[in-house]
Amino acid sequence: MTAVATAEAVKDDVVRCDACPVLCRIRPGKAGACDRYANVEGVLTRVDPLIVTERALAQGGSVTPFLSGSEGWNGSVAAPPPAAFVTGVGAGTTYPDYKPAPFIVASQHDGVDMVTVVTEGIFSYCGVKVKIDTDRYLGAEQAAVRVNGEAIGHVTTTEYGSQMLSLGGVHHLTGGSKKEGTVTCDALLALCNKQAVTVQIDGGAEVVIQANRPPVVNGKPEARMRVGCGSATIGIFAKQWLGHADEVIVVDDHITGVLTEHQAGRFLDMKLSGIRVRGRKSTPGRYFQVAEPGLGWGGTNVSDPLEIIESIDPKVAWPGMRLLMVSTTGEHSAWYVLDGNLQPQPAEMPAPIRMVVERIAENCEPSLCTVLFMAGAGGSLRAGVTENPVRLTLSVKDRLTRVTSGGAPVYVWPGGGITYMVDVARMPDNSFGYVPTPALVAPIEFTLRRDDYAALGGHTDYVVQLDDVLQTGRLSKLAWRPDNPWPITRPTAEEQP
Repeated sequence: MTAVATAEAVKDDVVRCDACPVLCRIRPGKAGACDRYANVEGVLTRVDPLIVTERALAQGGSVTPFLSGSEGWNGSVAAPPPAAFVTGVGAGTTYPDYKPAPFIVASQHDGVDMVTVVTEGIFSYCGVKVKIDTDRYLGAEQAAVRVNGEAIGHVTTTEYGSQMLSLGGVHHLTGGSKKEGTVTCDALLALCNKQAVTVQIDGGAEVVIQANRPPVVNGKPEARMRVGCGSATIGIFAKQWLGHADEVIVVDDHITGVLTEHQAGRFLDMKLSGIRVRGRKSTPGRYFQVAEPGLGWGGTNVSDPLEIIESIDPKVAWPGMRLLMVSTTGEHSAWYVLDGNLQPQPAEMPAPIRMVVERIAENCEPSLCTVLFMAGAGGSLRAGVTENPVRLTLSVKDRLTRVTSGGAPVYVWPGGGITYMVDVARMPDNSFGYVPTPALVAPIEFTLRRDDYAALGGHTDYVVQLDDVLQTGRLSKLAWRPDNPWPITRPTAEEQP
């Protein structure tokens, strides 16, 4: 088994760690700048345990304590579990790059000899893509996203009820000031380890982001992701409104829907109401730009929905006409009846209308933040797998090699290199570390048939048996997540490479 790092001894029992380019000089009893390696009685020691996931454990099992003296565990594994996977969490790195990966583990799956190359990558070229489920206006596209005043990324596009942020990347990590790089690295590390980070968006909102948790926008937690745009909401619920309302307007910052003009209303032979909303008409019953973006109804700046009504045609409308105005999440709703002057007057909402408004809310999924770590597995990392790194890239593209991160499935982008994304919520807790270059340290594993590994020029002399790894003392056990595919298989043709 290869060492996870080497140390050069210097005077006064100080050791120098070469696990990353910083080359810390560590005094006895102290840890390096990354807090991942320490000097224990003159020996460089990896502080964190190696995480092994086991399919045999029940869902929801907890990590076994690693520190010596922990109650109920003496640092050994009583017997090899029936199915175990060694993750890269706590494995160590290949720096200075020519070294084979810390663990190259042989195992079997359905009688086939497999190999999993296990390591941690030092990623200067990395970032996170954040999906925030909200109709609230967070900020304009390309607006800077800041932490403690430092730009760490920017707002990208809005995609059907979700706002996307792009954070990190090499230019923020290393291309700006030292403070910008440090703040960016700290924010990425916290997000990837499923911790909350508060960001400020230039000209927009303050948002608390945490993986798999609701966003908090300007101090208010979000609860619902909209069922659809205003037009889609009209189409979904049109028949349920028929006979109970004469007009329905679904207020939306993107596409506001007007039922009687909409194709759904026309198919149901609904009579036109004569109500014209503000904004730019797209197709019948669909309006763009009815108001400015904001934190009000449907992601607009509107607090009174009647503001978006431009006119009511007296030749078409009639006294007593029943009007529902509702947002795309059902969070806001109001019921009106037109008086003798054709002015909408607030009225008590009938039970059938209330039921449909509640159904809109029922069909809204919980609002969450999704944090995807994105990085490029470069030539130096691949050298820990094979002396000819391009063969590993081709093996991944050909679906001969499965890539995982902390055992979680990843999406590998098409095109050159191994650029991958992983949902941090599906990874073990605290999977990420850092080095103060600055860069993130993330687990990565490559699993393939043993004969394929030999064919791509892998470091076959360093292969060790899974049972031998499981007998080492530097382990923590974690229950396998049943929603993650078992990695010790070859990817199917249907899976993303």
